[in-house]
Amino acid sequence: MDLSIEQPKLSDADGGGGGGGEDRLSALPNDVLIHILVLVDDAAETARTSILARHWHRRRLWALLPELNFNFIEHRRIGAALAAHEAPGLSLVFALTKDASPESASAWLPIAARDLYGQIYLEVVVRPEAEEGGGAIHLPCFDKASCIMLKPGFLRLALPPSGVFARLKDLWLVDFQVAHGQCGLGDLLSSQRCPSLQSLVVRNARGLDSFNIRHDSLLDMELSDLDRLQQLTVVAPALQKLKVCGCFTDPPNRDMSAANISAPQLTKLEWTNDYDPSSIQLDIKRMTLLERLNIQLFIQGGLEGDSQHNHYCMMLLRHFDRIHTLDLLITYPPGICTGPYMMEHMPRLPNITYLALCVMAYGHSFGASSFDVLRRCTSAKKLDLYFLPERELEEQTTCPSGCTCESPSWRTEELALNCLEEIVILRMRGTEHEVALVQRLFHWATSLKRLKIVFHELIPESKVKELRQLLPSFSRPDVCVDWSDL
Repeated sequence: MDLSIEQPKLSDADGGGGGGGEDRLSALPNDVLIHILVLVDDAAETARTSILARHWHRRRLWALLPELNFNFIEHRRIGAALAAHEAPGLSLVFALTKDASPESASAWLPIAARDLYGQIYLEVVVRPEAEEGGGAIHLPCFDKASCIMLKPGFLRLALPPSGVFARLKDLWLVDFQVAHGQCGLGDLLSSQRCPSLQSLVVRNARGLDSFNIRHDSLLDMELSDLDRLQQLTVVAPALQKLKVCGCFTDPPNRDMSAANISAPQLTKLEWTNDYDPSSIQLDIKRMTLLERLNIQLFIQGGLEGDSQHNHYCMMLLRHFDRIHTLDLLITYPPGICTGPYMMEHMPRLPNITYLALCVMAYGHSFGASSFDVLRRCTSAKKLDLYFLPERELEEQTTCPSGCTCESPSWRTEELALNCLEEIVILRMRGTEHEVALVQRLFHWATSLKRLKIVFHELIPESKVKELRQLLPSFSRPDVCVDWSDL
């Protein structure tokens, strides 16, 4: 099977390499040659190497490789290459393609499933004009695979109605449509059909309005951007980490939205959705091992539902008296702040040891909101301050006229952060608002021992030099300041 180009004919007289010299490559043992070819990391390029030596050409060494990487070759060739594969098993099948159709993928996936004992990764890069609908990729049963990662570019995915994924430990399903009439994802992911499953990611799935999973050994699960999700049931007695983000935002019937989650071994919960106790049942009383909680709050009301979202998140916080780590994302609107300030009714935070505070400010003054958070968790010993968004430095540095984000009083109010010993500041760009908050943190944290600052990767070197001179002037001499670049 030729994956790439027509191979030149090799004669016995040319030494196998076309140069008339000694064919030393052919003298190497097969296992050494196969190890070398694996490092090429591309099936088409590997096939081309058969022109290097007569032995490689005759033995078709590429067909003995335990790993096959298909990087943007014609999709129809993947099935032929897998059919010609002669190794006893495959530890990796990697396919990155632009031209996949549901029919072509459905043709070669069963061939891969036959021999795969390791990992399969399939990503379909969809053109912007690609439309939803059409046929479906029929996923076969991978009875020996340990890891499946599928990103089919919103092509429809039809799940196997039977079969046991006996060795599957990790499953990623990203950017896909649920095939019409199918809602058996929970059945597929049950303990009976995936008995070894430990890690599950379901992200950006279209048409998934109901997901019910019961699994005895699942340890880590992420459900993200399932906007149509309406019914969620999770019964996972061994689950330790759960992330549910961007779900329930556009269900078919909002009044019917409901979630019921039972995970008594949970140690980390990331919940950035509304939390309405009348419809969202988190078995919090049994989550006695929970150490880390991640939520999001909106600072200035601007969009419909922001205030209600904050209300529900604060209701969730009230369930906890103590938690080791709180990840809190505070978000401002991209434009002018005209709505009410929504931190005034923030409840007392649990007893916290480690606060990770992410700020998505869009150029607004965030000192007042940061102050309101910090004064409610004075027990924190470590603070991570993360500035978002990450990608650009062009965001506004001053608020437009009439913006209500600034409250000057926080710059003079006293705050006793007597337990705070370590601060890490990430993605610092050196804006006026960032510098002002750092200055106050030095004043409030009287027991501070160490400050680490990681600058944004796009900050000019001149600005870095300026900040390295300015910020230590706010600090006591005994505080260790560590400067880092991303």
